Amino acid sequence: MLKIKKFKIIGGRIIKTAIAVFLTALICFWLELPPAFAVITAIVTIEPTAADSIRKGLVRFPASAIGAGLAMLFTFFFGDTPLSYTLATLFTIVICLKLRLEDGMLVATLTAVAMIPTTHDHYLLSFLSRLETTSIGLIVSTLVNIFVLPPNYSPRISTMTHNLFVKTGNLLEARIIELVYGNKSEARTRFLFEEVNKSMDTIEKLCRYQRKEWKYHRYSRKDMKVFHYENKKMSILRQIHYHLGNLMLLPQHDINWKEEKQKKIINAVQSLVEIIQDPKHIISDEHYNKYKELLEEFWHVRGELKEVKETDHHHFFSSETILLYELLSIQDLTEELSHIYAMQQRNDTVLMQAQEQ
Repeated sequence: MLKIKKFKIIGGRIIKTAIAVFLTALICFWLELPPAFAVITAIVTIEPTAADSIRKGLVRFPASAIGAGLAMLFTFFFGDTPLSYTLATLFTIVICLKLRLEDGMLVATLTAVAMIPTTHDHYLLSFLSRLETTSIGLIVSTLVNIFVLPPNYSPRISTMTHNLFVKTGNLLEARIIELVYGNKSEARTRFLFEEVNKSMDTIEKLCRYQRKEWKYHRYSRKDMKVFHYENKKMSILRQIHYHLGNLMLLPQHDINWKEEKQKKIINAVQSLVEIIQDPKHIISDEHYNKYKELLEEFWHVRGELKEVKETDHHHFFSSETILLYELLSIQDLTEELSHIYAMQQRNDTVLMQAQEQ
């Protein structure tokens, strides 16, 4: 049965952009100023966080002044010609880069280009008028970003983190099957590995956004705790991904195990995957016993390398040893996940008891 995906057409940033445009245009009409420049500024300056709006707003105002000034300068000398557009754009970009005003470069170039066809005289007044309307757009968009629909990234972070654990478990199982049985489907697992890596980068970016957002908005102790533990899980997940990366680089043809050992390793990996994908990360005694056997196998395989012939390459670790080492390392990290969940549950209980009192 086909699953129909639900798409969220209108998000918070779209609504905030619409509100910022409406308020900006309303103020401009009330002050009898041309609204076009102010509206353009309001559209391109809505940011994911209030902190970014304030920080970039302080950069965008001087950048816009540079763009407006250059537009007036070249229009005065060359009029409404292709050369004016080219020079205004070129020098605006160069000066913004030199002054490290990269965040304001888009607004500055849009201001410069849009001013040329609408200005034919009174250049100083036009310059001041454009600065005024640009300032209105910047101020309104910043205030809207701070006070209207402040974003809460924590639920999205939690959902994405859980999905990432599921993908990581699937990737681990697929890669171990490839290595143990020599299945040639590396392209699919490499694609999944890159997809997991991109998802982790996205989650870490959202975590940065959430930290910035809390500088300007109130948050509860519970929200802070949830965010804290999600960050801990992400740290563990990043380490698991590191060990998965080592497994991705491991040559397939170098691993030779008998069928009994192959089944033992696959069973241990499947047990590990279940724990990784389980939100509670509960580890059973049966699972511990499987990994005790793998640890014994690791030392056994490692001991076989002590007797190396003179004609052989002096590799201190065989592919089998590396595979077992990476699995045992991931097992250790999974234990940390289990401890994190248990700690989170204890803290939630304490918090609930404190609220009831």
